[in-house]
Amino acid sequence: MKSTKLIFCSLIFCFCSLIHSQTKLIATGSGDTYELINKVLSPGHDAVEVPDCAHAAFGKHINQVYDTDLKRYVFEFTVHTAVDNDRCEKFDRQRVEIKTYGPSPENLKGKEGEIVNYSWKFKIPSGFQPSTSFTHLHQIKAVGGSDGLPLFTLSAKKGKINKLNLVHDNVTILQSAPLNDFIDTWVEVKEIIEVGSNGYYSMKISRLNDGVELLSYSTDKLMTIRADNEFIRPKWGIYRSLNNSSDLRDESVLFADFVIEETKK
Repeated sequence: MKSTKLIFCSLIFCFCSLIHSQTKLIATGSGDTYELINKVLSPGHDAVEVPDCAHAAFGKHINQVYDTDLKRYVFEFTVHTAVDNDRCEKFDRQRVEIKTYGPSPENLKGKEGEIVNYSWKFKIPSGFQPSTSFTHLHQIKAVGGSDGLPLFTLSAKKGKINKLNLVHDNVTILQSAPLNDFIDTWVEVKEIIEVGSNGYYSMKISRLNDGVELLSYSTDKLMTIRADNEFIRPKWGIYRSLNNSSDLRDESVLFADFVIEETKK
């Protein structure tokens, strides 16, 4: 009887392992920051996109710093207006991002029919100055086929009232909230994507200190992958246009507790 139960439990464990996978990227405060990121998001490869080539004197543009609010180490993403660019490849924009991509483990790639849960925390500093064009803090991009434009972006934008916008397919604003609501406070993001031509999508952003919901959107009928794409992948950091660089300043945005959880229906 014990043997039968043991076999049954083992089968259940194996089945759950096949349909459920969770990966976490947590700042430790020790070691090389890039190595820590790469080890989790793309072992043996480079999951970091930074302008170190243009600004070597500064050192690494992603570091681990101690945060007195969370009382632990977090990731600090820093970009400099006058010096940094996009990896010495493009000079009309600046990029300090981390990502999953082709060489990443399979459980970090969202494929047709899979459900991917992303969660993370971030804090925008006081005085933050977004571009009139784009200042992305998060992107969901595709790989393969028509993969140039992001499927989803969480992007700050300057206007009469500065906004934080959730944008679909680089055009449609799905939801928007005043950027001031997010300034100088830690927030937690929960994003769920059922990958498909007519899939489910949701995002909820809440303040950590009181749980107040600042931005929320969900739909069960939205294109979350294009017909010719192979898979979708996340990016986090600061990716901003230099079209109106006079609007900008040097910025440091804090991120923490990245989680990628994949399940299959």
